[in-house]
Amino acid sequence: MALLFAREGATVAINYSVSKKDAENVVGQIRAQGGKAVAIGADVADRTEVASMVMKVKETFGTVDVLVNNAGILLRGDLLSDKRVDMERMFQVNVMGVLNCTREVAKVMIPKRSGKIVNIASNAGIGTAFTGTTYYAATKAAVITLTKRFAFELGKYNLNVNCVAPGFIDTNLNRRGKSAKEFKEVAEIVAKRSELGRIGTPEDIANVVFFLASEQSSFVTGQTILADGGRIDMLPHSL
Repeated sequence: MALLFAREGATVAINYSVSKKDAENVVGQIRAQGGKAVAIGADVADRTEVASMVMKVKETFGTVDVLVNNAGILLRGDLLSDKRVDMERMFQVNVMGVLNCTREVAKVMIPKRSGKIVNIASNAGIGTAFTGTTYYAATKAAVITLTKRFAFELGKYNLNVNCVAPGFIDTNLNRRGKSAKEFKEVAEIVAKRSELGRIGTPEDIANVVFFLASEQSSFVTGQTILADGGRIDMLPHSL
């Protein structure tokens, strides 16, 4: 996402929590291509750290035009596993992180009456079924609901708030804890559950996010776009 935005002319601030080296590597790539970027460390679950991060971005670049709430963690657990600590940590990062960042950035966007906010949820929050992701799915369902509510609250200030719900993407989050062979086996299983017959790439999601952050989506708000290759393993539901 950061590389795509930079290629399109955006000045980019990259937030990291523990991956300082990776963040600085991306900043280096952007600068090597003539772009402007900075890496800023902050735990999005900590409201004070988020406020400091946003202040640093504003001091460095003058304003904030786009916020992508991309920070998220996946700690496996379900009803009977009773992993309360994991559930609480995921809620703090995946849900409160979105709330904290949106609140602080909205303070910058509201006075100028312009800005785009894009939240990253997951198709798990809509109903894809994977063992051990019940708590994670609950946090991502909350992100989808917050997207609608924030769009409602901020629309009067001409701010657009939308959401992307990715499927299984080839990222560190999905590779973590798996050998190359194990990841390949999981990816093959998921690909068979997709109408397109493959898993997603980071570029697949970046393109959707960029659309929602661009002027091409100026009349779109409160929406969640599924970007999961057409998954067919949704839990049955009634409305």
